[in-house]
Formats: sequence, C-alpha cells, structure tokens
Amino acid sequence: MSATGTRTDSQVGPPGTPGRPLPRGAVMVALGAFLLTLAALLPLYVHDRIALLPAQTRFDVRMVDEDAGYLDTSTWRWVEAAELTRVTRVDGSAHGGDWSAWEVSVDTSVPDRMIDHWSRRVIVDRETGRAVNCCGEHVDGDRAVRQAGLVYSWPPGAEEGDHPFYDAEVRSAPMLEFQEWDEVAGVPVRRYSQWVEASQVPESARPVPAGLFRSGARGTVTATRWLEVSRTFWVEPVSGIVVDAHETRSETLRPQDGGGEVPLLYAELVMADNQVSAYAEQARVRSVLLRALDSWAPWALGPLGGLAVLVGLVGAWRGHRADGAPADREAPARRRGRRRAREPLDPQW
Repeated sequence: MSATGTRTDSQVGPPGTPGRPLPRGAVMVALGAFLLTLAALLPLYVHDRIALLPAQTRFDVRMVDEDAGYLDTSTWRWVEAAELTRVTRVDGSAHGGDWSAWEVSVDTSVPDRMIDHWSRRVIVDRETGRAVNCCGEHVDGDRAVRQAGLVYSWPPGAEEGDHPFYDAEVRSAPMLEFQEWDEVAGVPVRRYSQWVEASQVPESARPVPAGLFRSGARGTVTATRWLEVSRTFWVEPVSGIVVDAHETRSETLRPQDGGGEVPLLYAELVMADNQVSAYAEQARVRSVLLRALDSWAPWALGPLGGLAVLVGLVGAWRGHRADGAPADREAPARRRGRRRAREPLDPQW
C-alpha cells in the first residue's frame, strides 16, 4: 500500500496470460494416429515376438501303457501285461536372443524299477522349433551328433505340409507326414504321423546271455538294440502346441556275430489324459491371443484409427472456420478506427 493509502499491485514480473488451448480436433487426430500405428505394430512386430517359443521353459510329457511287455534283464525273462511309463522331461534356458538350450532326460520305468534312461542336450531355434548345431549338443554323451529337424514343438502358424522330426535314439530325422484335420478336447488340430524303420541304436552294444538266441548255448554274446517306432502327433497349428501324442515302440536285441533276435520291449504309449486336457486348454488360449494380434486387433484398430483421424480433421476445419469468420467481420472496423486515430484534430477544436 502506498503512502497515500492507495493499494498497489504487488505482482512481480509481467502479468500472466492464459495458456493457449489445443487446436480443435488435435486430440482426435493424435488418438487416431496412435491407433493406426498400433494396428501396424501388432501383426508386424508384437505377434512375431509373442509367437516365439519361450526362452525359458520347463515341462514333462508323460506317456503310459498299462499292458506293455518287456524283457527283464535281471532274470532275462519276458514280462507280460506290465504298466509301463515313459517320461520326457525338458528344462530349457535362454541361449542368446533367438535360441533356447534344452536339457532333456527320458526315463522308461515299470512300477518297481527303471528299465531305461538316456539324456540329451539340444539348442532350439525359438522361431522355427528346429535343432541348431551348436554349443555342446549331445545325445547320451555322444557329442558327434548333428541334430536336425523339429525337436518337439511346431513353429506357430506352420504350413500343414510334412516336417522332419529328430529321433534322438536312432540319430535321424524322418519326415512327419500330415494326415488330416482332427479335433482333440474341442480344439481343431492337425494329425501328423512318423514311421521309423527298424534301426540299430548307436552305441547300444552290450553282453547278453548267448542262450537268448540259441537254446542251450553258454556264455555271452554281444548284442545291439534295434528300434522300430510309429508316432502320431495332434498339433494345434496357430500356437504349434502338441495337444496329444501316441507312440508304438518295438525294441529287439540282435547279436552282432549272427542272426536272430529277441524282443526287448513292446509298448503302445498314449499321453496321460490330464496332460491332454491341459495342453488343449493352453493351445486354445494361446491361439486366441495370436489370432488377435495377427488379424482381429489390427482389423478393428485400423478403421477406428482412420475414423478418429477423420473426425479430428473435420473438427479442426470447422473450428478454423468458426474462429476465422468473426475476425474477418471485425477487421474493417479496426482498420477504420486506426485511420481515425491517425487523422489530425480540427484546429477549431
């Protein structure tokens, strides 16, 4: 307050001015541009990253036959109607950005004992699902192997044609042939079949009683294991998840220095029911997600984004006309006022 008692303005600096509002329609244009960008990124980038096989994974596949037969190597007698279980366990870890290193163990057992075990390390390409020759791969300690073909999962969105599938026991990758479309637990799937002809399992030589091949023979002979396999997979194609699997195995022993063979194992293995339902649900959810990213969301977001841009542009155009018309009407009056202000005063006044 001044000495005369008059209140003065205590504000320091220039007086404040109200912020300039955004142009009409700018928000809608920005929203539309965002939706259009998102519609392009979802199928071109996000889908491809989500579709990759997980870098870190842990799962097991349990297959059973309640009426299998096998040769008991503790007594060298054939056992009928045995409950046989074959469990494949996978523990995968990230190996670079595009690969995953799988440590695989396979155990075949009957209720009172383990009858077979072997392990494997394989590097899996997360995009193709195929084996990569790299980084300490081996099959049961054999590091000279060169694994190839699919390891277990199909690449998401793969064509329905044939695919090589690696059988680690015989070290080869016969083709899995597409058979037909099918349905498992309400999920549409493709059925593939593979036939592995009778093949000798590498490094399977072992001493066995000679009497197995020739009645009354004494001592031992060296025999190798031979394997014949028929496999069937039911695969959800969008996600590449194996929903169900069956496998018929026939294993025999054959002497290296003579003819003849004896059965070692026969089993018709099927995946456990609880696993089939779990994998079917997993495949259903994942296929919906991948379809949404690849087609449903872009087809919805693209038109919405285009509409938002159009609405924003129309709003901006209307706002420009509304703001410009009054200014045009007032401009001549302002110009006349400025001219009068510049004219000199009449001397009579």
